[in-house]
Amino acid sequence: MTKEHEAQLGLELATKRQEHADLDAAIHTLSQSHMADRMLIQRLKKRKLALKDRIVQLENILLPDIIA
Repeated sequence: MTKEHEAQLGLELATKRQEHADLDAAIHTLSQSHMADRMLIQRLKKRKLALKDRIVQLENILLPDIIA
């Protein structure tokens, strides 16, 4: 893997982590609201789960498990 490709993946990882944290905050805020739209919350949770899956993929690419 080239340094440029590694840098791109690192940037994507940081972006996905930030988006995941933002979604977590939004879900928490909406859940506290008594007028929250349950469908919206479910869509946000689904998006958050997809982001988590991508984060794990990127971490596995960038930080492979090395058995010593």
